[in-house]
Amino acid sequence: MDRERSAEERRQYIISALEKAHSPVSASSLAGELSVSRQIIVGDVAILRASGREILATPRGYILELSKKKDFPFTGMIACRHTKEQLRPELYTIVDFGATVIDVTIEHAIYGELSGKLDLSSRYDVDRFMEKVENERNSAPISTLTGGAHLHSIGCKDEAVFQMIKNALRELGILME
Repeated sequence: MDRERSAEERRQYIISALEKAHSPVSASSLAGELSVSRQIIVGDVAILRASGREILATPRGYILELSKKKDFPFTGMIACRHTKEQLRPELYTIVDFGATVIDVTIEHAIYGELSGKLDLSSRYDVDRFMEKVENERNSAPISTLTGGAHLHSIGCKDEAVFQMIKNALRELGILME
């Protein structure tokens, strides 16, 4: 590559490469083509997914995913990074807007995309979840495998609520952009 690309140019390149590909494209190969680290590509893909691009991480690489049926009037995805101490405030912030935390997803270096269904819609749900996090031996949130980086699918009444959630998480320093 002759010159350094901006983050937006890199992300456009990633989408273009995935659209043209007939098989999964690895983060390492994209990193080599763009002269950046694999972790930069992983972060770019997380941000693309949070912006609504349906990209599936498989053990062999990334592929564009077909649209899924949505069970909420509006469903969006956010990329977050936080400490274990920020987990409860993150989840409270989302449910306090009347939204549901549908799932959590990470990209694992060996297994590809790993997801866990959450379905948290209230502080009560969050408190029950946090009891498990705090009391289960030999267990931890899957985001601990990625230094706190993860994605959430959020179901809510409309895009305006989704944007308010993103703004609130941004103020907490949790939202990745």
